[in-house]
Amino acid sequence: MGPGKPLKRTKGVRPEQRRFLIYCEGECTENQYFKGLRGELRALPVSICIGGEHGEPKSLVKAAIAHQERAPRSAADRYTPYDEVWCVVDVEAPVAQPSLEAARRLADRHGVAIAYSNPCFELWLLPHCAPVTAYHTSAQMQRALEHSGACGYATSRKHLEYEALRAGYPQARARAVELRRRGSGGWSGNPWTNVDHLVECLRSARHGVPPQL
Repeated sequence: MGPGKPLKRTKGVRPEQRRFLIYCEGECTENQYFKGLRGELRALPVSICIGGEHGEPKSLVKAAIAHQERAPRSAADRYTPYDEVWCVVDVEAPVAQPSLEAARRLADRHGVAIAYSNPCFELWLLPHCAPVTAYHTSAQMQRALEHSGACGYATSRKHLEYEALRAGYPQARARAVELRRRGSGGWSGNPWTNVDHLVECLRSARHGVPPQL
């Protein structure tokens, strides 16, 4: 560089955010979890929109599809479609929800991913502090999480403290992987969950850096 020439400064380029749209079947527990996760990941180039509708699987998928389709015309969605659209659903036990297969087919046709928990979302939460290896009904799973005292969860008010779960994420993910390895029926098996797939996608949300699923 010649004398008298100013040193050029390279401006930092803020990475483009990868945008996720997440619709949760449950109105309380799932919302609290993903809002907590969104807060944890706020320093990453990831934007997480949590849909405002809840309900059984097929209706939930329809709501997510409708949201994605209106996003390019919506100021609230920055006039931009989402990079990934997910639905978070419970299989339920002892009787599985009747619309699960129809929801899966509809989601496949529209590029929507589904994070399942069998029997329910609490199955993803409990392995943050303790393994789950046996069949549970939905009610049994919820009581097991409450009795663990892991995150302030209570069946009567469906409350959880996200910060209490953060340190247990690596073991929860490892336990979810092991449940899938042991199960042969996919999401119809109990216990079974792939919520960790969604969480890994969020944690790895940099363009060109695929999650290690």
